[in-house]
Amino acid sequence: MIKRLTACIGEFKRDTILTPIFVIGEVAFDVLIPMMTGKLLDEGVKAGSMGHIIQYGITVVAMALIALLLGALSGRYAARASTGFSRNLRREMYRNVQKFSFSNIDKFSTAGIITRLTTDVTNVMMAFMMIIRVAVRCPIMLICAWVLTFTINPQLALIFLIVIPVLALGLLFIMSRAHPIFERVFKKYDWMNNVVQENLLGIRVVKSFVREEHEKEKFGRVSQEIYLDFSKAEKILAFNAPLMQLCVSACIITVSWLGAHLIVGGTMTTGQLTSMFSYIMMILMSLMMLSMVVVMIVVARASAERITELLAEESDLRNGPNPVEEVKDGSVVFENVSFSYANDPEKECLKNVNLNIKSGQTVGILGGTGTSKTTLVQLIPRLYDVTEGRVLVGGVDVRDYDMEALREQVAMVLQKNVLFSGTIKENLRWGDKNATDEEMVRVCKLAQADPFIQEFPDKYDTYIEQGGTNVSGGQKQRLCIARALLKKPKILILDDSTSAVDTKTDALIRMAFREEIPDTTKFIIAQRISSIEDADLILVMDGGVVSAMGTHEQLLQTCAIYQEIYESQTKGGGENE
Repeated sequence: MIKRLTACIGEFKRDTILTPIFVIGEVAFDVLIPMMTGKLLDEGVKAGSMGHIIQYGITVVAMALIALLLGALSGRYAARASTGFSRNLRREMYRNVQKFSFSNIDKFSTAGIITRLTTDVTNVMMAFMMIIRVAVRCPIMLICAWVLTFTINPQLALIFLIVIPVLALGLLFIMSRAHPIFERVFKKYDWMNNVVQENLLGIRVVKSFVREEHEKEKFGRVSQEIYLDFSKAEKILAFNAPLMQLCVSACIITVSWLGAHLIVGGTMTTGQLTSMFSYIMMILMSLMMLSMVVVMIVVARASAERITELLAEESDLRNGPNPVEEVKDGSVVFENVSFSYANDPEKECLKNVNLNIKSGQTVGILGGTGTSKTTLVQLIPRLYDVTEGRVLVGGVDVRDYDMEALREQVAMVLQKNVLFSGTIKENLRWGDKNATDEEMVRVCKLAQADPFIQEFPDKYDTYIEQGGTNVSGGQKQRLCIARALLKKPKILILDDSTSAVDTKTDALIRMAFREEIPDTTKFIIAQRISSIEDADLILVMDGGVVSAMGTHEQLLQTCAIYQEIYESQTKGGGENE
């Protein structure tokens, strides 16, 4: 874990190294100041020597200024190192997420990834800053101050050897009890973020079903659980302050009582006792700050483990040793393909699929909910790897392709159409970042999107709100189809992506496909038979198997499932309703 996290320091190693160097310099001057102050009292004030007063006074002021300068420099470099470290952590996590396959993404919730990128990184950043600054300063100051107290009076210095084990045992108790609670709390943070995310994304559904009170109750429940866990953890951490205060008070009282006897006995001067008190406060403040660092590390440890979990996750889809860079054509072959999301042959959702699709063919896919229609097409761009058998595109096993090269030639319009914040042009250029205005207008005409775009005041510069909330479902689908066409793919997959458009527009889109992209292999998943009846081949899915295949006319004669769907959609004009 430590190795993986420290690798993210990257270009901020210089700042990370300079911070403790300046801290050590600051401590060196800080611990010398009480000694000079003691001499100022003994050789200057008590002896009535103005020369010594001026000499030691100037020395103390100079030391304080130098310590201030070094402290400011250490703070500056610590801030740069910690914020840079957190930036690199977020960047590496985000980059790693982009490499994930769908199966990797399925392991983490969206809310969990967001919590790791925000709250967890902030916790680790704060702990890192305290480690390179406070955790360096405090031990050095503690040791130096204790050594100097030993030079003043060894008997008094031994008092601290009794206090330190007491504090160490107390901190060990706090760490062992608090860490498991923080681990649990951050998992509940994921849950809370998920509740908020679901509510905001589905706010229209919540209001239409008048479920605001239910949502408030759900959020209140998870918020209350986080409150209770945090309260429990904070109660344990709260032992730190009284334990420190007890040790501080005990040391001051003991040193005061013994020091007074030593001064009366003539074995210690007033200046030495003053220095001793200063060193006592340094030692105890160092111990107190160290305890705060320990507490912060306890909190950050749970976050660091979660961050490492995300960084350590490796995509289970990788390029082979010599990946093929070019897709010859849009032909697709399934050879004895079976697939399980759990990678378990006993839980296969696709079973023994065999298909031979020629380049340029249009393939319709029909079936009920849960018949693995989407799963079938997701194997073509290798979003998942088959459990058994193989999928060939352009005559080559998809596992032998460079994944980026393969996916560049396969355009998908998924069930959940997603538009991003930005103009229509910016969204379209996801298909081709160098597309000209003329090319964008062309594909929008093919997707029947140009007419409604022209009605917007800003036309193609119209701003799309987050999630495409300012366009209708049908408009969103047509923009997503246009975006896919802009890739000029060899294979186009439409996953129920015309469900929100009327039958006339659907027919115009299919006609444009036939006339404008005849060489592109098209897979169309649909619920309406009218969307696929003119396909070269129609697959009927049932229970994860291809139960029938053929043309529209053939299936009407031979497939009972197809006949039933056709009759239910055409009887009484249902197809146009």
